[in-house]
Amino acid sequence: MLFFQDKTYKQQNLGLLLFANSVVPALLPFFIATEALSHTNIILKIGELFNRYMCPIFNVPGIGAYALVMGIISGYPVGAKIVTNFRNNGLCTKAEAERLLAFTNNSGPLFIIGTVGIAMFSNTEIGILLFITHLISSLLVGFLFRFWKYNDKEKTHVSKNATSSNTTISFSNLGEVLSDSILNAVHTIVIIGGFVVLFSVIISILNNCGFFNAITMILTPFFKSINISADFISPIISGIIELTNGLSSVCSISNKAISVNIVISAFLLGFGGFSVLLQVLSITSKSDISIKAYFIGKLLQGTIACILTYIVIHIFPIFNLDIVPIFSQNVDKLNTNLAYFNFYSISILAIFIVFTLFLCFKRKIKIANR
Repeated sequence: MLFFQDKTYKQQNLGLLLFANSVVPALLPFFIATEALSHTNIILKIGELFNRYMCPIFNVPGIGAYALVMGIISGYPVGAKIVTNFRNNGLCTKAEAERLLAFTNNSGPLFIIGTVGIAMFSNTEIGILLFITHLISSLLVGFLFRFWKYNDKEKTHVSKNATSSNTTISFSNLGEVLSDSILNAVHTIVIIGGFVVLFSVIISILNNCGFFNAITMILTPFFKSINISADFISPIISGIIELTNGLSSVCSISNKAISVNIVISAFLLGFGGFSVLLQVLSITSKSDISIKAYFIGKLLQGTIACILTYIVIHIFPIFNLDIVPIFSQNVDKLNTNLAYFNFYSISILAIFIVFTLFLCFKRKIKIANR
């Protein structure tokens, strides 16, 4: 920071502007609402309603539906905060919390459609596509992670009168509950802002000391072999480090094959970046939840979202905004192999899902017969 004072100062300002204009409006209202709802019995009501679906499909209790829905509509790291509250209040086991954490902490529609789609890509359809593939990939990860610590024997006993908070909301304490909710929400949002600014500075330092140039030189031959511009290398690394800055860089690259920008953005949104990973770790460190499942789940989600986005773009012309194809005609053979790979991958995944559902329902029937 001392060696690159001018450039890091500018990057700090950009990070703060990005945080104030994009992160705070998208997350703060949901943080306040989530904190306030934790003082009601809505979580247990949702648990009772969705237990018949969440348990056989994702191998988690019904209250996981609340974490899933709020994680989807709110954005990073609301899902992690809710799951950690579940665990600290004894509403789920350690294994169930880790399964939930792997797929309920997601980027929200306001950020994906509003910030990425409309503000960065200047295209609403792109934002909708990225949100749909992001959502589907998270559900697929949740289904795959139903086998995480499958033989775990720990049981959770939840009282019908219990809530995820010690204080139940009423008219007499409404002001106190709302004040606490706002304070907790602001505390969380300030931590996120600190991470955004810190990682903006880190990215600036890495860029100015030549780190990104060295990585670009190493990876350029590989990117050329698949006919993708080496200009994407530095933004991808930036996105892996810090999501918002990386997405902004990826979207700003002028490219005739805009599908490349979209597919890369899908991966970065699914993975979330190390900045979000540390935000989640700062929250889960207050419990016994392991971050290992979350890290594996986000890598898997980013990969699945990337593949799904690529397939959808090539199936539905409305989403294909390329001036030229992603791959040139010289690699038609590669496209053919990719087509076969997509076909066999989807077939195997479909067979796997059907087989697993069959085992789940077979097991459920056996239990019912007992």
